[in-house]
Amino acid sequence: MSKETKYKICRRLGAGVYEKCQTQKFTLSEQKKQGGKKFGRRKQISDYGLQLLEKQKVRFTYGLKERQLIKYVKESLALGGSNVYETLFKNIESRLDNVVFRLGLANTRAAARQMVVHGHITVNGRKLNVPSYNTKIGDVISVRKQSQDKTLFENLEEKVKERSTPNWLVFDIKVKQGKISGVPKVEKGGETFDLRSVFEYYSR
Repeated sequence: MSKETKYKICRRLGAGVYEKCQTQKFTLSEQKKQGGKKFGRRKQISDYGLQLLEKQKVRFTYGLKERQLIKYVKESLALGGSNVYETLFKNIESRLDNVVFRLGLANTRAAARQMVVHGHITVNGRKLNVPSYNTKIGDVISVRKQSQDKTLFENLEEKVKERSTPNWLVFDIKVKQGKISGVPKVEKGGETFDLRSVFEYYSR
């Protein structure tokens, strides 16, 4: 997907869906454009329209295809429990590509997905090239030894320092190894999408 296309999606769904849009340059560019517009009456968005927007936010944030998101929603509903929203969040956050991103090994989820597909990542010492692999507590995610000297992982220590690792992950930069130490949970005000609306969209 081109940078221009991603920017258009960000303008429609919010900057949170793509890391490339979470920059000062993008923010200033949008402010400049908005400053030259004449604001008229805002178009009312229906409940369905709002639910669709929230669903799209989740899809583009995690780089999911429609059928993948539907699968996660169905699995969450099938498991039941007191909070299906937490279950959905846990399942999509536990994807291997997202864990690689959260550990700071890649700057974007798209880049993390490529790392996994190209065989640079191991889980519990075994090379895995499936981005959707569901990681679990205790799993050890590492940069494959044969890949550690590649340009892709240069200056990794500096890159990791600039990132905030979630409290359900631990990372040892010396051995380029992370571990799943807890369960991903939705933090109030921490996400840019509303999972309740996602379920409402698919329940229609």
